[in-house]
Amino acid sequence: MNFSKKVLLVSMFYTATVPAMAASVDIYGRADVSVQSSDDGDGRFTEIKSNASRLGFKGTHELSEGLEVVYKAEFEVDIDGDGETFKTRNQYIGLRGFFGEVLLGKNDTMLKQSQGKVDIFSDYNGDIKHLWVGENRLSDTISYKSPKFKGLQFGLTYMAEDEIDAEDAYSMAVFYGDKNLKKSNIYAAVAFDSDVKGKSKDGAVSGHFETMRVTVSGKIAGVTLGLMLQNQEEIATGAEMDGVMVSAKYSFDNITLKGQFQAADHKVGDSRNGITAGIDYKLAKSTKLYVFYTSFDLDSANDEDYLAAGIQYKF
Repeated sequence: MNFSKKVLLVSMFYTATVPAMAASVDIYGRADVSVQSSDDGDGRFTEIKSNASRLGFKGTHELSEGLEVVYKAEFEVDIDGDGETFKTRNQYIGLRGFFGEVLLGKNDTMLKQSQGKVDIFSDYNGDIKHLWVGENRLSDTISYKSPKFKGLQFGLTYMAEDEIDAEDAYSMAVFYGDKNLKKSNIYAAVAFDSDVKGKSKDGAVSGHFETMRVTVSGKIAGVTLGLMLQNQEEIATGAEMDGVMVSAKYSFDNITLKGQFQAADHKVGDSRNGITAGIDYKLAKSTKLYVFYTSFDLDSANDEDYLAAGIQYKF
């Protein structure tokens, strides 16, 4: 779909939803751009990079007491101008009620959602998807989340095979607490992928995987700590990896100090790890400046490192 068609589609979506007085429509977005000194393993260069900048429309429409339609159409916006101007992100429609929530369309899998806010460098070079699989946003999905019961919630993603001789895939998770740690002192999740297609960004593995992930986060003496454990196995080859990630951040005044370490221990092949440190400076509720440094030790492959400074604005 070319640019003009995408703009027309977005315009039609917005026009169709605004007149419905019983519906709520939110236009939201995030502009995030950094200037970086980058080395992908083949030499150093300078780049201006758009870090998952986005524009979206979302809302609800009450159909009857206790039943409403929920919808979202979100697009990644390539602000630096290097690639496609728009790419699709989560886009779905569904129902929410006493039974929970059912969504149809393109969406993050439950395993991806289970990370909560523990990956504090998500969408940057230090994102956990660099070394691990499981960070999947998939088309042709049906997602279900149950109502919460004493802080517990169940989620299931079904991915239709969409073609002859393909296989269905599933992603499921059990969540506890609030990922933002505002309504609970702890957040925890256990998630499992079955036959889900994926790959790590470092190129170490690709295929269809069975993946188990455990995530925990909480606050101790003002420091927000996160822990993630992962086991992944490529179904066709049996290649297995055990991974661990720990993160920490501490805020005072308008400053947030952040650090994260991730390791990927492949049973056959390299042991790979990465470390990222950064500082955020809040100019306003909507706007922050940041710097970070990321370094990857990839054993037999060339090491990578990134030094960046950027600005993020949310609306």
